[in-house]
Amino acid sequence: MLIIDRLISDIDEKQCPIVVGLDPALELVPEFLCKQAEDAYGNTLRGASEALFLFNRHLLDSIHPVVPAVKLQMACYELYGKWGIDAFDRTVKLAKKLGLIVIDDSKRNDIGNTASFYAKGHLGKAPLFDGYDDGDKPDFLTVNPYLGDDTIKPFVTECTNFNKGLFILARTSNKSAGQYQEAVVDGIPLYQKIARDIQQLSATHLGDRGFSTIGAVVGATWPEETKKLREDMPNVFILMPGYGAQGGTADQVTAAFNTDGYGAIVNSSRGIIYAYRSADGKSQYPYEEEFTRASLLAISSMREDLLRSLKQADRLPKNW
Repeated sequence: MLIIDRLISDIDEKQCPIVVGLDPALELVPEFLCKQAEDAYGNTLRGASEALFLFNRHLLDSIHPVVPAVKLQMACYELYGKWGIDAFDRTVKLAKKLGLIVIDDSKRNDIGNTASFYAKGHLGKAPLFDGYDDGDKPDFLTVNPYLGDDTIKPFVTECTNFNKGLFILARTSNKSAGQYQEAVVDGIPLYQKIARDIQQLSATHLGDRGFSTIGAVVGATWPEETKKLREDMPNVFILMPGYGAQGGTADQVTAAFNTDGYGAIVNSSRGIIYAYRSADGKSQYPYEEEFTRASLLAISSMREDLLRSLKQADRLPKNW
C-alpha cells in the first residue's frame, strides 16, 4: 500500500482529517517535565532536548488513538544540536510505533547533488562503508520548490524507492507570502504555476484512492486561492497549516477537500499541544501530569468544527 493510501485509510478509520504539530518550545513545556529532564541531565542542551521528548511522549501516548498523523517542525529540534536531533529521531520512532503517519516539516532543498543528500537523509538511507543505514525515517517531508524541478527529482526518487511522500510548498500561510508567491509567471501567479507543476508531477505517482504521494502545502489563511488550487490539483493531497492560532477557520479549509470529502489534512500545533495553558500561562489542571487531557479536548473540538463545516459544504465523506 502506498503511503498516501495508508494516510487516507487512517483518516477514514478515525474519521479525523487532523495532523497534530509537535512543535515544542521549552518555555511552554510543563514545569514537571522540565524538572524531570533537568534533574537527569542538568541545565544543558541534552536536558532541554529531553524535556522536549518527554513532552512529545506524553502527548503521543494520549493522542495516537484519535488522530492519523503528527508533524514535527525540525527547527524546534535543530535548535538544540545533536541532542535535539536525537529527540526528533526518538519522537519519530515512537510515533511510528504507535501507528501514526509522521511528517517531517523541514522544508528542505538545494541545488545539484546536495538535494540528493537531503533526500537520502530525510527519506531514504545513508550510505555506510558497507551497505546502508537501517534507520526508520518519517513518512513525508516538506520541500521547497523555489530552486526548480530538477531539485525535486532526488526527493521523488527516494519516495519511489522507500514508499515515502512529499508535501511541496505551494501557497504558504504567512502574511508576507504574497510578496513572491503572487508574482506573475507565464500569465498566472507563481503559487498557481507551482500548483500546476505539482499536479503534473503527481500524475505518475497515484495511489489506489486517486491521490499522489506528491502532495502540496496550502495555507488555511487563503480560502479563495484554495478553491482555485483544488481545481488545479485534483490528484494532489493538501497539507494545510494555519488553522487556529494563525487565523484559519474550519469554514476556510473546506475548499481544500474535494466533493467526496477527501484530499486534505489540516494541521494544528499550538492550539492542541498547549491547550493546557490558560490565558495567563498557567496550567488549567490541578495535576500537571494530566495536561494531555486538554489536548484531547482540543482535538475533539477541532474535529467537530471541521466535520460541521464539511457537512455544511456537502463534503463530508459518505461513510463517516
